[in-house]
Amino acid sequence: MTTHLRIAVADDEARMREFYQAALPVHGHTVVCAAATGAELIEGCRSGHPNLIITDIKMPDVDGLDALEQINRHDLIPAILVTAHDEPELLERAGHLHVVAYLVKPIKRQDLQPAIVIAMTRFAEFVSLRQETSDLRQALQDRKLIERAKGILMKRTKLDEPAAFKALQKMARDKNRKLVHIAEMIVTAEEAFGQRKS
Repeated sequence: MTTHLRIAVADDEARMREFYQAALPVHGHTVVCAAATGAELIEGCRSGHPNLIITDIKMPDVDGLDALEQINRHDLIPAILVTAHDEPELLERAGHLHVVAYLVKPIKRQDLQPAIVIAMTRFAEFVSLRQETSDLRQALQDRKLIERAKGILMKRTKLDEPAAFKALQKMARDKNRKLVHIAEMIVTAEEAFGQRKS
């Protein structure tokens, strides 16, 4: 998970950018962008397609957190904040973004890899949970659609609930379609029929 990552780094101090460019390849990572400003970080992420961002907070023009917010509108990229500032307001802002680790300056080369491993693990868990939530939401929507279609069949054919459900399953098998697709066709047809009647 953490081998050969493409990493975008941002810091307004040249020595920090040089530190990342020297330290990260030692751990097998590639620095695809070394930005001095938030605007450079945004542009570097668009062109470099990193797997991870390591950024300072306070930088000229756009600060690190604003840059992350803009990047996250287009791409979901985990981030590690490296900063000398730990004001509560900054930490609260960071909590609303995909900041998965936080390092306080000064940092050493040996601090980087553990933070990267933790960051990528946490991010993978977040993505998995988000997918699970999305799948559950979709399953609930599908269930509601199937229930509506079943209700339409019961009304139109005078079948009881189990028989209506079996009829739906048979239509799905006969047409080699998913049950939810058959349900959608029935609901759409019923809505069209209702509009014609009115």
